[in-house]
Amino acid sequence: MNLGLVASILALIAGIIVLVWPKILNYIVAIYLIVVGILGIIEHI
Repeated sequence: MNLGLVASILALIAGIIVLVWPKILNYIVAIYLIVVGILGIIEHI
């Protein structure tokens, strides 16, 4: 699978979860920011 398809599937799943349980949005955003930050650091090492 290419990265665009994986990102689209993850976005769809996240959207459904947020609709079902809105409080989880904070956790999703926090996890996303942490993962992006870690990947950015690893990329520069």
